[in-house]
Amino acid sequence: MLIHGKCHCGNIRFTLAWASDPTAIPARACDCSFCTKHGAAWTSDPDARLQVVVDDAAAVSHYAFGTGSSDFHVCMRCGVVPLVTCRVDGVLYAVVNVRAFDDVDPALLQHVSASFSNEGLEARLARRKSRWIGDVTFA
Repeated sequence: MLIHGKCHCGNIRFTLAWASDPTAIPARACDCSFCTKHGAAWTSDPDARLQVVVDDAAAVSHYAFGTGSSDFHVCMRCGVVPLVTCRVDGVLYAVVNVRAFDDVDPALLQHVSASFSNEGLEARLARRKSRWIGDVTFA
């Protein structure tokens, strides 16, 4: 299944090639203050491929907080955060914000709460390595 998404103004766009046609797409609403304030809900499929296109890199802010182990890609034009990346053992991993999807039936989204505040850095990186999208390219 191909999923297209973008920030509001379209400066940051992505195509997510989901490994199969899912019957449900997990949409994890992290309880950290950043994700809560942005209303983000993240998804990933470790077998998926993600291609990201940025029209104007100067209009993208990269925000890291807490452990500083992830990079939130924030469009400075419209304020939307369509994806987060993290580098683990030299590999770039990512999750995408389901609220940035353009062409997905909302009935497929399975919204769940998530809390990672008690997770140590080593466990956090291991989780990302096993659950996040590991085939990420920026065009």
